[in-house]
Amino acid sequence: MNALLATNPEVIDAHHHLWRYSAIEFAWIDDSMAALRRDFLPADLVVEFAEAGVDGAVAVQARQILEETRWLLELARSYDPIRGVVGWAPLAAPDFADSVAALATDPKLVGLRHIVQAEPKGFLDGADFNRGIRALKENGLIYDVLIVESQLEETIRFVDRHPHQPFVLDHIAKPKIATAEIEPWRTRMRELSKRGNVCCKLSGMVTEDSWSSWSIESVRPYLDTVVEAFGPDRLMAGSDWPVCLVATSYSRWWQTLHNYFADFSKDERAKVFGATAARIYDLK
Repeated sequence: MNALLATNPEVIDAHHHLWRYSAIEFAWIDDSMAALRRDFLPADLVVEFAEAGVDGAVAVQARQILEETRWLLELARSYDPIRGVVGWAPLAAPDFADSVAALATDPKLVGLRHIVQAEPKGFLDGADFNRGIRALKENGLIYDVLIVESQLEETIRFVDRHPHQPFVLDHIAKPKIATAEIEPWRTRMRELSKRGNVCCKLSGMVTEDSWSSWSIESVRPYLDTVVEAFGPDRLMAGSDWPVCLVATSYSRWWQTLHNYFADFSKDERAKVFGATAARIYDLK
Protein backbone atom coordinates (compact mmCIF):
# COMPACT_ATOMS: atom_id res chain seq x y z
CA MET A 1 0.00 0.00 0.00
CA ASN A 2 1.16 3.53 -0.73
CA ALA A 3 2.88 5.05 2.33
CA LEU A 4 0.65 8.11 2.15
CA LEU A 5 -2.46 5.95 2.30
CA ALA A 6 -1.20 4.33 5.48
CA THR A 7 -1.12 7.72 7.26
CA ASN A 8 -4.86 8.17 6.86
CA PRO A 9 -7.27 6.56 9.35
CA GLU A 10 -9.73 5.75 6.58
CA VAL A 11 -9.83 6.49 2.86
CA ILE A 12 -13.26 7.23 1.39
CA ASP A 13 -14.07 7.49 -2.30
CA ALA A 14 -16.71 10.21 -2.14
CA HIS A 15 -18.06 9.61 -5.64
CA HIS A 16 -18.54 6.44 -7.65
CA HIS A 17 -21.30 4.76 -9.65
CA LEU A 18 -22.72 1.27 -10.00
CA TRP A 19 -24.95 0.02 -12.79
CA ARG A 20 -26.33 -2.86 -14.78
CA TYR A 21 -25.74 -1.71 -18.31
CA SER A 22 -28.63 -1.09 -20.69
CA ALA A 23 -28.08 0.56 -24.08
CA ILE A 24 -31.39 2.41 -23.77
CA GLU A 25 -30.94 3.65 -20.19
CA PHE A 26 -27.27 4.58 -20.70
CA ALA A 27 -27.53 6.15 -24.13
CA TRP A 28 -24.99 8.82 -23.08
CA ILE A 29 -22.28 6.14 -23.27
CA ASP A 30 -21.25 6.62 -26.89
CA ASP A 31 -18.70 4.74 -29.00
CA SER A 32 -15.81 6.72 -27.53
CA MET A 33 -16.77 5.29 -24.12
CA ALA A 34 -17.40 1.73 -25.29
CA ALA A 35 -15.42 0.30 -22.37
CA LEU A 36 -18.26 1.41 -20.08
CA ARG A 37 -20.86 -0.69 -21.90
CA ARG A 38 -20.99 -3.40 -19.28
CA ASP A 39 -22.14 -3.98 -15.72
CA PHE A 40 -20.21 -2.31 -12.90
CA LEU A 41 -21.11 -3.91 -9.57
CA PRO A 42 -19.79 -3.95 -6.00
CA ALA A 43 -17.57 -6.97 -6.65
CA ASP A 44 -15.74 -4.96 -9.34
CA LEU A 45 -15.39 -1.96 -7.05
CA VAL A 46 -13.92 -4.00 -4.20
CA VAL A 47 -11.11 -5.14 -6.48
CA GLU A 48 -10.32 -1.49 -7.26
CA PHE A 49 -10.42 -0.63 -3.55
CA ALA A 50 -7.83 -3.27 -2.74
CA GLU A 51 -5.37 -1.97 -5.34
CA ALA A 52 -5.79 1.69 -4.44
CA GLY A 53 -6.03 1.33 -0.66
CA VAL A 54 -9.59 2.67 -0.39
CA ASP A 55 -11.73 1.61 2.57
CA GLY A 56 -15.22 2.77 1.67
CA ALA A 57 -17.23 4.87 -0.74
CA VAL A 58 -20.35 6.87 -1.50
CA ALA A 59 -22.43 5.50 -4.39
CA VAL A 60 -24.02 8.20 -6.54
CA GLN A 61 -27.01 7.96 -8.87
CA ALA A 62 -26.51 7.65 -12.61
CA ARG A 63 -30.17 7.43 -13.70
CA GLN A 64 -33.07 9.64 -12.68
CA ILE A 65 -35.40 6.91 -11.51
CA LEU A 66 -36.42 5.91 -8.00
CA GLU A 67 -35.82 2.26 -8.85
CA GLU A 68 -32.10 2.93 -9.10
CA THR A 69 -32.05 4.75 -5.77
CA ARG A 70 -33.72 1.78 -4.09
CA TRP A 71 -31.31 -0.63 -5.84
CA LEU A 72 -28.28 1.34 -4.63
CA LEU A 73 -29.65 1.36 -1.08
CA GLU A 74 -30.13 -2.40 -1.25
CA LEU A 75 -26.53 -2.84 -2.41
CA ALA A 76 -25.30 -0.54 0.36
CA ARG A 77 -27.04 -2.68 2.95
CA SER A 78 -25.36 -5.79 1.51
CA TYR A 79 -21.83 -4.40 1.01
CA ASP A 80 -20.28 -2.65 4.00
CA PRO A 81 -17.75 -0.64 1.93
CA ILE A 82 -20.65 1.29 0.40
CA ARG A 83 -21.04 3.69 3.31
CA GLY A 84 -23.76 5.87 1.82
CA VAL A 85 -25.89 6.59 -1.23
CA VAL A 86 -26.58 9.86 -3.03
CA GLY A 87 -29.72 8.90 -4.90
CA TRP A 88 -32.32 10.54 -7.06
CA ALA A 89 -35.89 11.47 -6.22
CA PRO A 90 -38.42 13.77 -7.95
CA LEU A 91 -37.51 16.98 -6.14
CA ALA A 92 -39.97 19.10 -8.12
CA ALA A 93 -42.96 16.81 -7.52
CA PRO A 94 -45.87 18.35 -5.56
CA ASP A 95 -45.75 15.56 -2.96
CA PHE A 96 -41.97 15.45 -2.64
CA ALA A 97 -41.92 16.64 0.98
CA ASP A 98 -43.96 13.59 2.01
CA SER A 99 -42.16 11.07 -0.20
CA VAL A 100 -38.66 12.17 0.81
CA ALA A 101 -39.52 11.75 4.49
CA ALA A 102 -40.25 8.07 3.84
CA LEU A 103 -37.15 7.63 1.68
CA ALA A 104 -34.90 9.27 4.28
CA THR A 105 -35.74 6.65 6.89
CA ASP A 106 -33.09 4.46 5.26
CA PRO A 107 -29.85 5.31 7.12
CA LYS A 108 -27.77 4.59 4.01
CA LEU A 109 -29.40 7.46 2.09
CA VAL A 110 -27.16 10.45 2.68
CA GLY A 111 -28.18 12.77 -0.14
CA LEU A 112 -29.92 13.38 -3.44
CA ARG A 113 -28.79 14.61 -6.84
CA HIS A 114 -30.33 15.78 -10.10
CA ILE A 115 -28.42 15.82 -13.40
CA VAL A 116 -28.61 19.59 -13.75
CA GLN A 117 -25.78 19.65 -16.32
CA ALA A 118 -28.29 18.29 -18.85
CA GLU A 119 -31.01 20.82 -18.01
CA PRO A 120 -31.70 24.13 -19.81
CA LYS A 121 -30.49 27.49 -18.56
CA GLY A 122 -32.45 28.68 -15.53
CA PHE A 123 -33.37 25.21 -14.24
CA LEU A 124 -31.99 25.94 -10.77
CA ASP A 125 -34.20 29.03 -10.57
CA GLY A 126 -37.38 26.96 -10.86
CA ALA A 127 -39.86 27.40 -8.00
CA ASP A 128 -40.88 23.73 -7.80
CA PHE A 129 -37.29 22.48 -7.68
CA ASN A 130 -36.37 24.99 -4.98
CA ARG A 131 -39.42 23.95 -2.96
CA GLY A 132 -38.07 20.40 -3.05
CA ILE A 133 -34.63 21.53 -1.88
CA ARG A 134 -36.22 23.15 1.17
CA ALA A 135 -37.51 19.72 2.23
CA LEU A 136 -34.01 18.19 2.35
CA LYS A 137 -32.58 19.93 5.42
CA GLU A 138 -35.31 18.72 7.77
CA ASN A 139 -34.63 15.16 6.59
CA GLY A 140 -30.88 15.43 7.11
CA LEU A 141 -29.97 15.03 3.43
CA ILE A 142 -27.17 16.62 1.42
CA TYR A 143 -27.78 17.94 -2.10
CA ASP A 144 -25.07 17.08 -4.64
CA VAL A 145 -24.74 19.78 -7.33
CA LEU A 146 -23.91 18.37 -10.78
CA ILE A 147 -23.27 21.21 -13.21
CA VAL A 148 -20.84 22.40 -15.88
CA GLU A 149 -18.78 25.54 -15.46
CA SER A 150 -21.19 27.71 -17.46
CA GLN A 151 -23.85 27.07 -14.80
CA LEU A 152 -21.83 28.44 -11.89
CA GLU A 153 -23.51 31.86 -11.76
CA GLU A 154 -26.90 30.17 -11.70
CA THR A 155 -25.63 27.83 -8.97
CA ILE A 156 -24.47 30.73 -6.80
CA ARG A 157 -27.97 32.23 -6.95
CA PHE A 158 -29.41 28.81 -6.14
CA VAL A 159 -27.17 28.23 -3.12
CA ASP A 160 -27.94 31.71 -1.80
CA ARG A 161 -31.62 30.78 -1.58
CA HIS A 162 -30.75 27.93 0.80
CA PRO A 163 -28.11 29.20 3.25
CA HIS A 164 -28.74 26.40 5.75
CA GLN A 165 -28.81 23.49 3.29
CA PRO A 166 -25.51 21.58 2.94
CA PHE A 167 -24.37 21.28 -0.69
CA VAL A 168 -21.60 19.23 -2.30
CA LEU A 169 -20.34 20.38 -5.68
CA ASP A 170 -19.50 17.44 -7.94
CA HIS A 171 -16.46 17.29 -10.24
CA ILE A 172 -15.29 20.84 -9.39
CA ALA A 173 -18.06 22.10 -11.72
CA LYS A 174 -16.48 20.55 -14.82
CA PRO A 175 -14.09 23.27 -16.01
CA LYS A 176 -12.67 23.22 -19.55
CA ILE A 177 -9.41 21.50 -18.63
CA ALA A 178 -8.76 20.04 -22.09
CA THR A 179 -8.39 23.53 -23.56
CA ALA A 180 -6.64 24.92 -20.45
CA GLU A 181 -9.38 27.52 -19.92
CA ILE A 182 -9.43 28.59 -16.30
CA GLU A 183 -11.47 31.81 -16.43
CA PRO A 184 -14.23 32.63 -15.67
CA TRP A 185 -14.42 29.25 -13.87
CA ARG A 186 -11.76 30.21 -11.31
CA THR A 187 -13.38 33.53 -10.38
CA ARG A 188 -16.80 31.95 -10.05
CA MET A 189 -15.49 29.05 -7.97
CA ARG A 190 -13.83 31.48 -5.59
CA GLU A 191 -17.15 33.29 -5.26
CA LEU A 192 -19.09 30.07 -4.67
CA SER A 193 -16.60 28.96 -2.03
CA LYS A 194 -17.50 31.99 0.10
CA ARG A 195 -20.67 30.07 0.97
CA GLY A 196 -19.65 27.95 3.93
CA ASN A 197 -22.43 25.43 3.32
CA VAL A 198 -20.78 24.27 0.07
CA CYS A 199 -18.16 21.52 -0.16
CA CYS A 200 -16.40 20.33 -3.30
CA LYS A 201 -15.45 16.92 -4.70
CA LEU A 202 -12.08 16.35 -6.34
CA SER A 203 -13.53 14.04 -8.95
CA GLY A 204 -14.43 13.89 -12.63
CA MET A 205 -11.42 15.95 -13.64
CA VAL A 206 -9.58 13.64 -16.01
CA THR A 207 -12.64 13.21 -18.21
CA GLU A 208 -12.73 16.99 -18.67
CA ASP A 209 -9.08 16.86 -19.76
CA SER A 210 -7.56 15.07 -22.75
CA TRP A 211 -8.29 11.42 -22.07
CA SER A 212 -5.06 10.18 -23.62
CA SER A 213 -2.61 12.82 -22.44
CA TRP A 214 -3.79 14.28 -19.13
CA SER A 215 -1.23 14.60 -16.34
CA ILE A 216 -0.89 15.97 -12.85
CA GLU A 217 0.50 19.13 -14.43
CA SER A 218 -2.55 19.67 -16.64
CA VAL A 219 -4.96 19.32 -13.71
CA ARG A 220 -2.75 21.12 -11.17
CA PRO A 221 -4.08 24.69 -11.82
CA TYR A 222 -7.61 23.46 -11.18
CA LEU A 223 -6.61 21.56 -8.05
CA ASP A 224 -4.70 24.64 -6.85
CA THR A 225 -7.82 26.77 -7.32
CA VAL A 226 -10.19 24.58 -5.32
CA VAL A 227 -7.67 23.89 -2.58
CA GLU A 228 -7.14 27.63 -2.15
CA ALA A 229 -10.86 28.35 -2.32
CA PHE A 230 -12.36 25.57 -0.18
CA GLY A 231 -9.49 24.23 1.94
CA PRO A 232 -9.20 20.63 3.19
CA ASP A 233 -12.17 21.08 5.56
CA ARG A 234 -14.50 21.33 2.54
CA LEU A 235 -12.79 19.07 0.01
CA MET A 236 -13.34 15.36 -0.55
CA ALA A 237 -11.53 13.00 -2.89
CA GLY A 238 -13.58 10.97 -5.34
CA SER A 239 -13.00 8.85 -8.42
CA ASP A 240 -16.12 9.08 -10.60
CA TRP A 241 -15.53 5.38 -11.27
CA PRO A 242 -16.29 3.76 -13.66
CA VAL A 243 -16.65 6.86 -15.87
CA CYS A 244 -13.03 7.78 -15.09
CA LEU A 245 -11.87 4.56 -16.76
CA VAL A 246 -12.07 6.17 -20.21
CA ALA A 247 -9.09 8.29 -19.17
CA THR A 248 -7.38 6.64 -16.22
CA SER A 249 -7.19 3.55 -14.08
CA TYR A 250 -8.78 3.81 -10.65
CA SER A 251 -5.44 3.48 -8.83
CA ARG A 252 -3.69 6.02 -11.07
CA TRP A 253 -6.20 8.73 -10.16
CA TRP A 254 -5.79 8.03 -6.45
CA GLN A 255 -2.00 8.07 -6.82
CA THR A 256 -2.26 11.40 -8.65
CA LEU A 257 -4.20 12.93 -5.77
CA HIS A 258 -1.82 11.50 -3.19
CA ASN A 259 1.16 12.89 -5.09
CA TYR A 260 -0.48 16.31 -5.25
CA PHE A 261 -1.22 16.36 -1.50
CA ALA A 262 2.10 14.79 -0.47
CA ASP A 263 3.41 17.97 1.18
CA PHE A 264 0.20 18.73 3.07
CA SER A 265 -0.04 17.90 6.76
CA LYS A 266 -1.24 14.51 7.94
CA ASP A 267 -4.42 16.13 9.28
CA GLU A 268 -5.12 17.91 6.00
CA ARG A 269 -4.65 14.71 4.00
CA ALA A 270 -6.92 12.81 6.37
CA LYS A 271 -9.67 15.37 5.76
CA VAL A 272 -9.41 15.32 1.96
CA PHE A 273 -9.13 11.54 1.71
CA GLY A 274 -11.95 10.61 4.02
CA ALA A 275 -12.74 12.71 7.06
CA THR A 276 -14.55 15.50 5.19
CA ALA A 277 -16.77 13.02 3.35
CA ALA A 278 -17.50 11.11 6.56
CA ARG A 279 -18.42 14.33 8.38
CA ILE A 280 -20.51 15.98 5.67
CA TYR A 281 -22.41 12.85 4.67
CA ASP A 282 -22.53 11.57 8.27
CA LEU A 283 -21.31 8.18 7.12
CA LYS A 284 -21.91 5.37 9.59
